[in-house]
Amino acid sequence: MNAAQSVIERFGGQSALAKLIGKRQSTVQHWARVGVIPAKWQGQILQLAQDRGIDISPSDLMPSALAREPIPPSSIPTAKWFGTLTLGEVEVPCYVLSDERRIISRTGATDVLTEKKGGGNLESYLGVEALKAYLPEDLPGQMIEFNIPEIVNKTVRGIEAETFLEICRAYIKARDAGASLTDRQTEIAKRAGMFLAACAKVGLIALIDEATGFQYDRAQDALRFKLKIYLEEEMRKWEKTFPDELWREFGRLTNWTGAVTQRPKYWGKLVMELVYEYLDKDVADWLRKNAPKPRHKENYHQWLSSQYGLKKLVEHLWMLVGMASACQTMPELRAKMAEKFGRRPFQYTLYLPPANDGSN
Repeated sequence: MNAAQSVIERFGGQSALAKLIGKRQSTVQHWARVGVIPAKWQGQILQLAQDRGIDISPSDLMPSALAREPIPPSSIPTAKWFGTLTLGEVEVPCYVLSDERRIISRTGATDVLTEKKGGGNLESYLGVEALKAYLPEDLPGQMIEFNIPEIVNKTVRGIEAETFLEICRAYIKARDAGASLTDRQTEIAKRAGMFLAACAKVGLIALIDEATGFQYDRAQDALRFKLKIYLEEEMRKWEKTFPDELWREFGRLTNWTGAVTQRPKYWGKLVMELVYEYLDKDVADWLRKNAPKPRHKENYHQWLSSQYGLKKLVEHLWMLVGMASACQTMPELRAKMAEKFGRRPFQYTLYLPPANDGSN
C-alpha cells in the first residue's frame, strides 16, 4: 500500500474522501494509483484529519519509493490502463503498461502518418533509404509486445510514445535536409510536423496543469479536445487549398511561360476577381479591410472558417478550374463566369473629338 492509499483508507476509502473535499471519486482514485496526494490538497487533508480526530501527520503524505507496489517480473508486460486518442479522423488506441511505458498501437501510429486506416505496417515506412540517415540506429523495428487482459492467448504490438516522436522528427529532418523523398513520403513528413507541433502545445499545457494542480480540476477530456483543435490548426497551415490545376489554367490563359510555383503577382488580382468576388462579396470586402498582406504560408483562404467558408471556397475553385479548361482566353473566362453568376455586361460609349488631320 502506497502513502496515498494509506491516507485514503484512514478517511474510509476513496468515495468518502472525495465527498469530503468536494471532488469526484476518480480524482482520489488517481492519487491512489500514482501514490501521491498533490501538495495543493495536503493542507486541506491535514485539517480534515485534525477536525475528525484522524491520526495523520505531514510525513504520512510524503511518497516513499519503498512503498510503491513492485511490478511483477515478466518477459511480456501487461496493459494496465488503456484508452483512445482521436487525431483528426484517426482513432489511435493507447496504453500504459505494467512497467509504466506509454504505448500507442503499431497500426495506430501508421494511421496517424498516412491519414488512412490500414496504411500498412510501420516498419515498411521506416525502411526507406532516404530516411535511414535520420533515424537513430536502434530505432527501426522497435516494436513492443504486450498483453491486454481482455485478449487471451495473443500478444499485441505497439511502439513507445517517445519512439514515435523520434520517427516523426526523422521525417521532418529528412525533408528539411532536401533528402530525395517521394511525394508520398513528403506528405508523411508534413503530417509528422503537424503532429509534433500539436503535441508540443498540448504538452506545455499539461506540464503547467501538473505544476499547478489544475490537472485534477480540468475536464477529463480537455487535453484530447485541445489536441484535436491544434491538429486542425496545423493542418490548415499546410493545406493545399488552391489546386495546381488552377495555376496551370491561369498560366495557359495569360500566356505565362514561367513555372506555376513562381507565378506573377497580378494573378493575385485574378484570384480576388474570379474567386473571392464570386464566392461572397462580403467576404472579399472583409478580407481587403482586415486580412494582413498575404505572406508565405499565410494567405487569404486561411482566414475562412473550415466549417463554412473553406468548403465553399474549394467547391468554387474546382468549378473555376473546369470552366477555365473550356476557355481559350482570359476575357472568355471572365465572360463565362459573369454569365454563370448572372452578371450583365455593361459597356460605356466613349465619343472622341474629330481627328485634326488638316482636312477641314
